[in-house]
Amino acid sequence: MPPTTPNPAEVQDAPPLTVELDEVLVRTDTLHEGLLCLLKRRPHLLPLVPGWALRGRAFLRAEVARRTELDAARLPYDESLLARLREERANGRRLVLATRSDRRIAEAVAAHLELFDAVHASDGTRELSGAHREARLKEALDGRFEELSHSAPRSPGPRTLLRAMRVHQWAKNVLVFVPMLAAHKLLEGAMLSRALLGFLAFSLCASSVYVLNDLLDLDADRQHPSKRRRPFASGELPVRTGLWLAPMLLAAGGAVASLLPPSFLLLLATYYLTTLGYSLYLKQVMMLDVLVLAGLYTVRIFGGSLAVGVPTSDWLLTFSMFLFLSLALVKRLSEVRRLRQEEQLEAPGRGYGASDYEQLASLGVSSGYLSVLVLALYITSREVTALYTHPQRLWLLCPLMLYWVGRIWMLAHRGEVNEDPLVFALEDKVSYGVGLLAVGVLWVATL
Repeated sequence: MPPTTPNPAEVQDAPPLTVELDEVLVRTDTLHEGLLCLLKRRPHLLPLVPGWALRGRAFLRAEVARRTELDAARLPYDESLLARLREERANGRRLVLATRSDRRIAEAVAAHLELFDAVHASDGTRELSGAHREARLKEALDGRFEELSHSAPRSPGPRTLLRAMRVHQWAKNVLVFVPMLAAHKLLEGAMLSRALLGFLAFSLCASSVYVLNDLLDLDADRQHPSKRRRPFASGELPVRTGLWLAPMLLAAGGAVASLLPPSFLLLLATYYLTTLGYSLYLKQVMMLDVLVLAGLYTVRIFGGSLAVGVPTSDWLLTFSMFLFLSLALVKRLSEVRRLRQEEQLEAPGRGYGASDYEQLASLGVSSGYLSVLVLALYITSREVTALYTHPQRLWLLCPLMLYWVGRIWMLAHRGEVNEDPLVFALEDKVSYGVGLLAVGVLWVATL
């Protein structure tokens, strides 16, 4: 049978509809987001948080809200609930935002949505909840009310957690196997086992940083066309999940690393702290950010060397530094290209603007071809004769690398490379073809 249309008179006579803000109207907890904002922008104030909490949750909410700014326009709203509220409002029903959140945040949300007839929120001395909320509403509205204070329970499945951990990014950590490959010891069982442990340790620590980075970058991610769909930015995963997931992954990575030499564990700790520094600050500094990214890729190779006990040559580290710097610049070029398309001047939380496109391209292509030059110098060095029977055959690697670097930059200019070129390469059939040819050249040179 056809749906019935509500009678406007009946709707106007209905009791006011009251709505909770945190985890009902928005798919997040504004207090948790405020604390994360405090951690990122004013970390020197964190020692004061326990004292604020001792004075009551309302006081804590007020102090955090006073020192941070949450953009009401970018919060992850429950669109189905908003649709219902707009329908109720259009039919003349009174809507009230009655929330335990601080009044600054509640009023900002109400001003943005333009739906509510009244706002009742915590005032810094007493949290609006339970009987207090009911008394305030009855006093203000002098009547009964219907309350929406519980959202549908969210039980994120394993797939959502794996997305938050960015398991697909673990592919970058295959770099720990490079020292074994370069030393022609990839098939030695004991070494391979240690390399696998190194791979797992790097992957777990990287996932911990990814989760923490997503928590600290909520506002910037919500302004991005694709990153806004990440589990924490979209509200698919609650912030509190990330607050236990990040340290748990770090602890697991440390436990795996403890099975390897102490030098590997020390390097992994350095990697984690550097990545954390990148997430908090370094990625906002022009050029320093791409140098750190290139260094973090190279650290994975060095970590593989420490895990299996195979020394890494200076040639390999130099080649890696220039190549990964080129790939890091591809990542930034993709972001700047998007800025141009959207006619924006600067990227939020980055040190680059739309005018930097040509310079980034020049630096990136130069760095990529410098890595090929390092490869050519290595082929002519004395060290190569100790590993290869026919080192002159390695010259075939140079045109392969020149083709691959040139192609990825051409595709980046066309906008066909996503913002992580290494992940792009791992999904690109041509890159796999070039890789197989390169392995074939290495094999032929050893015959």
